[in-house]
Order: sequence, then C-alpha cells, then structure tokens
Amino acid sequence: MHTCTSWMRKLTLAAAALLVLGGQPAKAQKVVLQGYWWDYWNTNYPNGWANYIALLAPRLKAMGIDAVWLPPSIKNGNQGNGYSPFDNYDLGDKYQKGFVATRLGTKDELLRAVAVLHANGIEVVQDIVLNHNDGAGSQTGAGGQDPAAWEDYSTSKYKNFRYVSYSRPATSEDAANYLARNGRFPKNWQNFNPNPGNNSSSGDWNAVYFGPDVSYYNGSYGQSSNATFNPAQGADYMRNGVRNWLIWYKKQVGFDGVRMDAVKHFPDFASEDFLYNLQSNAGWASGGATMYAVGEWVGSGGQMDGWVANVQNRAGTFDFSLRNGLYNIISGGGNFDVGSLPGYQQGARVFNINGQYVHRTVPFVNNHDTFRPQVSSTGNYTGWNTGSELAPHIDPFDPRLSAAYAAALAVDGSPQIFFEDLFNVGSTGKRYSHQPTSTADLPQRSDIENLIWCHQNLRFKDGAYKVRYQAPDHLVIERSTKAIIGINDNFSAWQNHTVSCDFAPGTVLKDYSGANGTATVTVSSAQTVTINTPPCNGTASGGRRGYSVWAPTGISTNYTRAALTTTQEWELADDLGDSHASSLKQGGQLPASSTAYRTAGRIYVASGKAVSYSLIPTDATRSLAVELVNGSGTILSSKTGTGTLTGTYTPTATGWITLRAKNAAATNPAQRAFVKVTYTAPAVLSPTALRESAVLAANPATETVTTADLAVYPNPTSADRIEVVLLSPKDVTATLRLLDLTGRLVHEQSVRLYPGSTEQRLRVGQALPAGVYQLHVPELGLSRKVVVK
Repeated sequence: MHTCTSWMRKLTLAAAALLVLGGQPAKAQKVVLQGYWWDYWNTNYPNGWANYIALLAPRLKAMGIDAVWLPPSIKNGNQGNGYSPFDNYDLGDKYQKGFVATRLGTKDELLRAVAVLHANGIEVVQDIVLNHNDGAGSQTGAGGQDPAAWEDYSTSKYKNFRYVSYSRPATSEDAANYLARNGRFPKNWQNFNPNPGNNSSSGDWNAVYFGPDVSYYNGSYGQSSNATFNPAQGADYMRNGVRNWLIWYKKQVGFDGVRMDAVKHFPDFASEDFLYNLQSNAGWASGGATMYAVGEWVGSGGQMDGWVANVQNRAGTFDFSLRNGLYNIISGGGNFDVGSLPGYQQGARVFNINGQYVHRTVPFVNNHDTFRPQVSSTGNYTGWNTGSELAPHIDPFDPRLSAAYAAALAVDGSPQIFFEDLFNVGSTGKRYSHQPTSTADLPQRSDIENLIWCHQNLRFKDGAYKVRYQAPDHLVIERSTKAIIGINDNFSAWQNHTVSCDFAPGTVLKDYSGANGTATVTVSSAQTVTINTPPCNGTASGGRRGYSVWAPTGISTNYTRAALTTTQEWELADDLGDSHASSLKQGGQLPASSTAYRTAGRIYVASGKAVSYSLIPTDATRSLAVELVNGSGTILSSKTGTGTLTGTYTPTATGWITLRAKNAAATNPAQRAFVKVTYTAPAVLSPTALRESAVLAANPATETVTTADLAVYPNPTSADRIEVVLLSPKDVTATLRLLDLTGRLVHEQSVRLYPGSTEQRLRVGQALPAGVYQLHVPELGLSRKVVVK
C-alpha cells in the first residue's frame, strides 16, 4: 500500500492533468496496432510481411483499428527485421547485399500494402530508425572499412556506405565495385561519432549502441580515405540528407504518420527538424500539425515530457511511466493499488493544436522491445529472453491482461495494441505457418477485441477524462457522457461502488463488456451510478476479466472509417533505383538522345476505381510521354506534351499497372522527372492472387531468368537462422538440405520457388555448433559452403 503522502501526490498529478485539458474532450486520437512482433516471420509469405498485412487488413478494419504501425522498410544488410538500416533509398527494389526484397517484401509489395490498408480506411504509421546505420560493405563486407576512421571500439571502422543505383548496379561484390557505387546519400566515417565535428562517443546522443552512430552536428562531414565515388560533403550533411530522404520517403510510400525509434540517442533538435518537415514542409505529402507522431524515449515521465517540449509538441512519446503502473497490475498479483494508476501517466499528453485537442501520448501494454519470448519450433512460448527486453514483458495469457488494456484505452492518449496481445500466436503451434485470414489459425483475444469496440463505438475520447473512483482494487474512469470504465485487479472478488458522473439523471446504462449480462443501472437524480466490475478469474458472463464498460443503452456498431485513396510519387534519377537484371529495374533519369522508357514503379489498382496520374518534368520545355501499362505490355492510358502532364484512367480489372515515362523526341537532353499517382487499391486480396501478382511484380514479362544461383548471407554467420537467396529459372518445389562435414543431415526444409529471386530463412530450430556445413539444393544442382562461427 502507498503512504498518505504518496497517495496525495498522485491525486495532485491526476488533477493537474485534468487542468491541462480544461475539462474539454480530447480528440484526434487513433487506436494503432503494432503490425508485427520482434522477429516477425510467416513461412507462407517469406520476406513478404507486406503481403501478410495486406491480407490481414479487412480483419483489422472490422475490429476498428485506425492505423497500423509497420516495421522499418528500408534495406538492411542482413534482411533482418529492419532495425539495422543500410540504404535509405532502397525499399526492396535494388539488388544489393545479394537480394532484392526486405523482410517486408519488394518495394511494389510495400506500396501495395499501404494502398490496401488505405482502402480499408486504415492509416499507416511508418517506423523510422534515425540514430544509426549498419552493414557497411558489399555482400561480403568488402569496401566497408575505412582505415582512416577514428576508432569507436565497436564497429571496426566499417563506415563506408556506398549504394547501387540505376547507373551503377552491383556487377561484382569486390571492394572496387562497392566503393565506386554512386547511389544517393553515401556516408563516410565523419558522418558518425566520433568525428572532427563531434569528438565524442559517450552519452545518450553519441554512444555507439547499435552500429555506426549517426552524428547530426554541423561539423560532422568529410570524405572517405579510400572510396572512388567520393563527393564532397558540406556542413550539416547528415541532418540535411535525412531531412531530404524523409520527404522523399513520405511521398514515395504515402504513409500517414511516424514512429521514431530510440529518440533518446540522437539530438532533440534533429528530431524537431525532421518532424517539422514531415508535417509542414513535404509539399503535397505534408502530414499537417496534427499528424500522428510518436518517439520512443525509455525513461521517466519528466524525461519524456522534456523531449516532447524540445520537439515543440510535434510528437508524443510511448508512456513508459504509465506502462510501469500497468506492469505493476500484472506483477502485483492483486496486491497493486490500482487506484494509484492515474498518477503514473506522463504529463505531456494532450495538446490544443489549431483548436483541436490532439492526443500525443501513447499508452501501451507491450511492444516488440518489451516482449521477447523464447519459442518452440512451432512458435509456442517456452520462456523469456528477459535480458533483451527494454522493460519487463506482460504475458498475454496473464488473467490481468484485460484490466491493463482497459486502463490503457480509458486514459488519455492514442492507445497502441501489440500484435501478440490482440492475436494468439503463442499457443496455437502456428506462429510461423498460419494464414492471416483464418480466425482458426490466428485467433484474436475476445476481451481486447471488445475493448477496442467499446473505445471506438462508445467514443471514449470524445468525452473529457475524469477519475471517478480510486481504491486499491477498483479504479473507475469516466469519459464524460460517453462511457464509464471500471478496472478491477482482484482475482476473485467483484468490485461494486457508487460514483458521480456527468450522465443526466435517469440515463439507463448497460455494461458493453457483457460481464454483467443484461443488467442495467440508472443514473440517480444526484447524478450518481453504481458500477459493478468483474474479477480477473474469467467467471463473469462471457468470460470477461477485470473490466466493465458502462454507456447508454441502444448503441450499436457505428464507428466506421471511409476508404482512403493512396497518393505515391516516384523520382526518376540515375542515383536512384537499380538496373541490375535481378532488381525491379526501376528508376533512372530519362536518357539523353533517346526515347527509351524508364520504369517509375507499379501500383495495384481496384477495378472501376479511377487512377489520376501526373508526370512532372524538371525541364518543362521538352516534349515527354507518360504511360500506364498492364502486365501484358498493353498501353492503357498515356499523355504526351511539354510541362506537367496529367491524365486519368479507370481500370476494368484489378491488378498491377506499370508507370513509365520517356522522352518524346530523340533530340532531348537527359533529365530527371517525377511520376505521381492517386489511386484506390482493392480492400480484399486473396492469397492466391496476391502470390501471383507478387511474382509478376518482381519478374516482369520483359525479364527472363535463365540460370540458377544460391547465396547465403551472412556467411560466416553466428545466427541459428541462415538467410538464403535463391535464383530459379523455373517454377519448382525445392529442398534445402544442410549437412555437416561428416555428411550428416542436420536440417531439411522445402520451399516453393518461382522464376526469379526468392529469399528464404532456414529454421534450424536450435543454435548450430560452430563449424563448416554444406547447403544443397538438389533440384537446381546447387551447393554452397556455410560457415557458422
């Protein structure tokens, strides 16, 4: 139990929070699903998580999810989960590091997933990693090291970052080829800490925690000592480069908000700069002052509030302070004073932005950094990797999970729902093998689904936040005249208390959780009402645990979000894209003295939904042409002329459309150009159609794969999961067989190959002993040595 002084202090904090709002309802909030877990993977969609999310979207729409938080989507050196960013301008369209797709899939598939989510009325929150880069060097690491780099005792001076481009594809993986690559936004050792402009590698902003640590200081610039592509840099190189990239990124992908990773580890002035530009300086793609934005700051409420102030309230933070209280509900086992929970919230929660109350804080129960289970070969929980958790995990099978989520959705903020809390992937034996469309394979937790329904359809956040009752086992929160939420962390005893409320006398309320069955209560003439909240043992009606939600009778499903169109923009430039035969072959400026086409990209459109497109030249005096082309190469719509060209087209079939442009006259000089398109994707995709269209997108009819190849990355590896890239000339089911030096089979799995490049992860189920192994693919006659460190 808390002391009297502590209790009074927490009440004062709760009252202060109410004063900030002035009793006004707070709006412009969102229920955001984290659309992945830490080591997300599905064998039905290997390196194709974007396809998985696109299939899941209709289920999320039905639940009332406002936005989906996608993992980092730029190319990593190891095709990992996204938190080791390598090339900012590679979204799964370039052939480098030995593969094309990211863990999310190809660039085409990523853009389609965004459009499908939009078609379901769901916004996209893009995870962005800004404090470090990783994986310098070619597929083998060649060329990544700069011997002149200052020592940081962490990265072995691997700080030369060079990228393939349309004019410089990867023709080999040696140092000479790597160091000559001229893709946009190359980086040198002076762009990372320590450097002449910031000779420090200590403290939150400068320490090398995760890889070469980005330096956003004015004087952190210079040239490589050994690269042949070595353009001069100027002051503020990294801040200017990231700012430009973020604007490009938002236009290219069409995302709606951002989650910024590890904001404690780079300067606040850089965060504020980037947020301002995404919200107000991205042209047609500007998100506006109320754009959803959240930073990950792991610390106290005061520290989080300080960061929010330093970025001028352009973003909120994940409320780790409140999360400590929610964890106490679980770890306390019924002994936590749940009435004290409001005092745990951070102060900087809701802001008046242009007359609109905007939720900046993000209450959460779990996320990928707090939730690191040990799992069996089928993905069932067997233990916990607590040493890698930023904060202690909350087990989704704990009987108090529902009480924690009821609190997270009741208090101020835009609540974040964790994938593994909403969906059961920890006891079904199908963590890696389920279909996202199957409720049998991927069941949702009824309590969490019900709480989302209540939050959305009862309009929690349209009502002012008021704490109505606080006791060790019972917390009652009212969202004024919208709903009253009871939270009980007692395992076996119901909690029943009479509280004041803003509902008019005589208003009849019912429990929309269903815990109280068909019982109703009536608001008294003194505006009081009795709230009955079930225990956490699941004995209440419907098996509800630890919460009740009371609101006027007669409310049905009424919260719907209209379908959204998607706008995306491609830039045709020689330092973007890739012309390698194994890449998507997108990008490249319009060439001089040539009418050869350049492919901007592809969109996945719904039949009968209008497409609007534009070609924006950099030289408005030259005659150009822009075309929409189907998978058979038939021109569906085109425009030719000078200046900005615009057109519309209504597709008669659902599927891929390719966007391409060219000079209309062979006498034209070279120029960069932009292709912008607004369209509507289908809201529902079938797994079969999705797989077929993905193959088409990655391997257009103009490309033919004639030889088979096999690459392993990284190699040597210390991981228990080996990444394999297969290039197949045919449609075949292949067998991946891993043997030790004695010829003993240590692992075998099958994979369906389609013409082109396929990325696959070997799931060996346990860490392999160090040594040399041989990987065979007998159907393609391929074999490669694998070294495990």
